[in-house]
Amino acid sequence: MRHRSLLVLSIALTGALTLTACGSRGGSSGGSSNASSGVTVTIGVDAPLSGQNSATGLGIEYGVKIAVDDANANHLVPGVTFAIKALDDQAQPATGQQNATALVADSSVLGVVGPLNSGVAQSMQQVFATANLVEISPSNTNPQLTQGPNWASGQKVRGYKTYFRTATTDALQGAFAAQYASGIGKKKAFVVDDKQTYGAGLAGIFKDSFQKDGGSIAGTDHVNTGDKDFSALVTKVKSSGADLLYYGGQYDEASLLTKQLKAAGDNIPLMGGDGIYSTTYISTAGQGSEGDYATAVGVPVDTLATAKDFIAKYKAANYPGDYGDYGGYSYDAATAIIKSVGTVLAANGNKLPSDARSKVVDAVQNVDFNGIAGHVSFDQYGDTTNKQLTVYQVTGGKWVSVKTGTYTG
Repeated sequence: MRHRSLLVLSIALTGALTLTACGSRGGSSGGSSNASSGVTVTIGVDAPLSGQNSATGLGIEYGVKIAVDDANANHLVPGVTFAIKALDDQAQPATGQQNATALVADSSVLGVVGPLNSGVAQSMQQVFATANLVEISPSNTNPQLTQGPNWASGQKVRGYKTYFRTATTDALQGAFAAQYASGIGKKKAFVVDDKQTYGAGLAGIFKDSFQKDGGSIAGTDHVNTGDKDFSALVTKVKSSGADLLYYGGQYDEASLLTKQLKAAGDNIPLMGGDGIYSTTYISTAGQGSEGDYATAVGVPVDTLATAKDFIAKYKAANYPGDYGDYGGYSYDAATAIIKSVGTVLAANGNKLPSDARSKVVDAVQNVDFNGIAGHVSFDQYGDTTNKQLTVYQVTGGKWVSVKTGTYTG
């Protein structure tokens, strides 16, 4: 810490940034520096890299790593080598807050990609805002993170100018899911959530939207993260006469819930948000997942010509995790930070100023480029301007896209 304090003092005196790469869970990025000054800028990553949701979290980490490797190999920002520092939040808000503090304390970190979970993001926002350190989540979808607690009543207030996301919000995702469910003839939904920020918020939006579309709610209930026995809930769902079970939460509980529901003889589909859109959901639920639905942000990355090189590199390196969930959005989030560092450099005689962090925040607000997963730019709240969503269904043991579009309600 003392060494970094001296570096910060040196920055203030010379107007240049000379840093060494920091260690990271994922390791430093590949490529060699073309900078005569040896400048290294670190991009932090926060995600669940072990335990619950780790398949998705690892996809975020390695999406960023490939972006960093590409930036270094292509000399995207002349004079700078980028590295990553990935920290594991285990999907726990308290751990995420600790990680945010650690990333802020590392003076080489000029931007952070993550976290995965909206509840974790809530614990991190103030820490990053106080330090003027930009964070871009590839996956947070709870509307209040950008638009404040009263967003649903139209009183939208941006609480943190340092917070951005490349994923669209649940205000659209939940309504898109409800619209699709109504469109395929579903009339009566039982709605369950995991009491977490993401899950409860998404389930609530689906419930309201489904009713507005003419559907009825057969019942509602809650589970706890980590639950494994859903026999009582299965009985409630079966007796309700619902033709659809909507679940707001992650794949860990959802996969067991749908498996137990089908085993009990109730063959109605489970539908959820991007929290269940994972190959792990299918492998855990097995045949019980067949016919289930999930919505996810954006266009299926496997269908995008712009993402072919990214996917090839991910597979060639045999990286763990699911790149299909948020790997593309993580790549684009990291690229937005990298490009913003370049903008700040160019405006300051190709040197990073002492207030580089705050200037990177301003530059991210104004990014405008075509990423591998879609167009990247942000509105006045820090939300992505890319509003596309996709509905997937488990068919033959795989997630298959059945509809891509935007919410039209």
